[in-house]
Amino acid sequence: MSDTKTVAALSGMIRPLIEPRLPEWVEPRWFMTAEEAQQVASEAEIGWFDMNDKQAMIDTAKAATNLKWMNSIYAGLDFMPLDLLAERGVTVTNGVGINALTIAEYTVMLMLAHAKGYREVVRAMDRKEWLTDSPGKRELAGERVLLLGLGAIGSLVKTRLEAFDMSVMPVRRSGEGDSLKPTEWRGRLGDFDWIVLAVPSTPETVGMIGAAELAAMRPNAVIVNIARGDVIDQGALVDALKEDRIEAALLDVTDPEPLPADHPLWDLHNAQVTMHLSGRAQTKMFQRSADRFLENLERYRTGEPLSPQMDLALGY
Repeated sequence: MSDTKTVAALSGMIRPLIEPRLPEWVEPRWFMTAEEAQQVASEAEIGWFDMNDKQAMIDTAKAATNLKWMNSIYAGLDFMPLDLLAERGVTVTNGVGINALTIAEYTVMLMLAHAKGYREVVRAMDRKEWLTDSPGKRELAGERVLLLGLGAIGSLVKTRLEAFDMSVMPVRRSGEGDSLKPTEWRGRLGDFDWIVLAVPSTPETVGMIGAAELAAMRPNAVIVNIARGDVIDQGALVDALKEDRIEAALLDVTDPEPLPADHPLWDLHNAQVTMHLSGRAQTKMFQRSADRFLENLERYRTGEPLSPQMDLALGY
């Protein structure tokens, strides 16, 4: 690269964490609103366009006609115009792995809370009622887990559940080692006590758990969804839960989000909805993202590959 400065359009939200550490060859253009983002986007070679408004992020990316690298704290960017970014030859780095640790911890919490009936313990505390027996008597040790998705999150979930002496069977494309191939897991659903979903949202995974899959599960099966709400046919899930055909569903994600107040999932005794909080149950997300961005800046300067880089064709 030349000695001329490289324009980077950057969210003002991350400014305190990166401005003091930016190299001299970067010329930052900070923005705080969607309007400001679109104004500075057209000049930017590097862009970090994260905002709470997804449509604003889409519009900003479209306006960034000179963009070469787009960074994001989000792991899932399927809502972005990936085809357009690919057509323009933009490299995209996302937030894969940034929240993996806290999501893995949250998964264990959800499973333990269900196994021990902790939701009912909390309700008893609110009533100031002294329980004389545990509302949950299930033990994780010795139970069998089907783990769909062995990326950054799934890998950490696996090691943590194995620490509880659970038997974890991951699904891998290769089927290597002690794992199942994507064509095999449906035929084995009845073998597992827990089904943990940690897959990316792609056309291949949308609706992967539907009525047929739910019917194949054991009566004591518990679904844990930390992926995306649309990987489960939510209508089929509600039916299965209402009829107690499976034991429970622990849902950090739903479809849509936020879940409407009148949705039946809220009232089902065997469903828990945790409002997509698993990745937010931490204080280090922005610091990790800033550190990764600055490391990638050095790689970008020297022409080394950026990481983690999205496959825009696959969508993750």
